Amino acid sequence: MRRRRRDRSGHSLNTGESCRKDGRYQYRYTLYGKRMTVYAESLQELREKEAEIHKDINSGVDYHEGRITVYELVLRYVALKRAVRYNTKQVYSTVLRLLERDYFGRLHICDIRTSDVKLWYGYLQKKGKGYSSITNIRGVLNPAFQMAFEEDIIRRNPFVCKLSGVVVNTTQKRIALTPEQKETWLTYVKNDPTYCKYYDEYIVLLGTGMRVSEFCGLTRQDLDFKNHRICVDKQLVREHGGKYYIEHTKTASGRRFIPMTDVVEQSLRNILRARQKPLKEWVIDGCIGFILLDKDRKPKVALHIENSIRWGLSKYKKLHPEAPLPNITPHVLRHTFCTDMVNAGMDIKSLQYVMGHSEVNITLNVYTHANYDNVEEHMKKAALLTPFLTPMGRRKA
Repeated sequence: MRRRRRDRSGHSLNTGESCRKDGRYQYRYTLYGKRMTVYAESLQELREKEAEIHKDINSGVDYHEGRITVYELVLRYVALKRAVRYNTKQVYSTVLRLLERDYFGRLHICDIRTSDVKLWYGYLQKKGKGYSSITNIRGVLNPAFQMAFEEDIIRRNPFVCKLSGVVVNTTQKRIALTPEQKETWLTYVKNDPTYCKYYDEYIVLLGTGMRVSEFCGLTRQDLDFKNHRICVDKQLVREHGGKYYIEHTKTASGRRFIPMTDVVEQSLRNILRARQKPLKEWVIDGCIGFILLDKDRKPKVALHIENSIRWGLSKYKKLHPEAPLPNITPHVLRHTFCTDMVNAGMDIKSLQYVMGHSEVNITLNVYTHANYDNVEEHMKKAALLTPFLTPMGRRKA
C-alpha cells in the first residue's frame, strides 16, 4: 500500500497538497484545463480554502453567480476554443500570462464596469503596452465577457467600448516601397556577397504578393512551370518547440493560383537549382519536397526570411547612411506587390483574388498605398479624356 506524504509536523497530506520550503502550504488543482494554486499559512487554513474551491466547482456557483475572476473566465473561454491556429493559441497564452500577474485578472467579473476597462487600458499603455498589444488583449477579453453576458452571468459586456479616445494609437502605418526604394534594395542584395543568395526569395515575394508562410509552404508539386502558375493552398508553421506542421490558408479565398511572371519563374528555377538535397526529404502532414531549405537542410519558416532581411538591412544602413531605406519585412514586400498591381491598373476584384483576401475592403483599405505621382498621372489622363475639364478661354468684356 502506498504511504501518504506528510508535512514536517507529521500531518498527512492529501492529493494536491504540499508543504513549501518556507513553511507555507499550497494546494494545486486543475480548472478548465489549467493548473491552479492556492496558498495558506497553515494546513487548516489551506483545507478551508480547498473546501470552498470544491464547493464552488461542484455547485457551479463560481461561474453562475459571476464570482469568478477575469483570469478564470478567460481560462473557461480558451478551454472552449480548441480548433484555432497556432498563432491564436500564442495570443491566448500571452493574455493568460498577463492576467495571471496583473491586478485586473484577480477582479470578479460581476464587479467590472466599462470605466474599469478604460482605466485598465490606460494603465497598460502607461506600463509600456503598445496599441496593437492592447488590441490583441481586447480581442480575447471581449468575446470571453460576451460569452458570460449571453449566458446571463453578467448584466452587460464592459468590453464593448472602443479603444479610440481611450489609448493613443502608436502603431506605425504600414508602408509600401517606392520603385526607387525597391530598386535600391534589390540592387544592394544582388551585389552583396553575403546576402545575394536570398535575392531570388525576395524577387518571388515581390512578384507574387504571397504571405511569407505560404511561400515557405511551397513544394515542388505546387510549381506548374508548364502553365506558368503557382498553387497556394497551405502555410508552413513551426512552433517554439521546433515542431513543424501544415496550416490551411486563413480563409477559403486564400487557396488560389498565382501567375508566374518570367522574372518570378526564373527565380523559382534558381531556387530549385541551388537547393541542397537533404539526406531524407521532410514529410510534414503529408507534404513533401519543400523548395526552401535552411543551412541544415530543414524546411525554412517565416523567421528565416524575416531574419535575413533584417540582417541585410542592418548591413545596408552601415554601408549607405546617406541613402536610408525604410524598415523592410516580408509583409512590406507583400504590401509593395499589392500597391504595384493597383498602380499598374489591375482591377480590385482580380487583386483581391491574387492576394487571397476574403473581403475586398481589406485589399482596398489595408494593402494599397497611393502616392502623389501616381494620382497626378491618373488625373492628367482623366482630364484629357473628359472634355468639360478642359480650361475655357477668358471671356472678353
